[in-house]
Amino acid sequence: MMMNIHELKQKYQQLRDCDPEHVNELLDFSKRAYIQNEISIDVYRNLVRELEAQGAKLPNQLEDNPLIGSN
Repeated sequence: MMMNIHELKQKYQQLRDCDPEHVNELLDFSKRAYIQNEISIDVYRNLVRELEAQGAKLPNQLEDNPLIGSN
């Protein structure tokens, strides 16, 4: 079953009892759903593509982790 952004947003609203304030929240939510085996890799990739087209950004892992390169 393919999930679109509208369905993802509805699931987010049901579980969190609020609307996402930014598309990045939906991106994080879809990542969590993929990691927990709730959606397939194909669904996840499609959602990421759609969310990035709407302005979502993946965090820069190197900048967000101050322990990397701190020697």
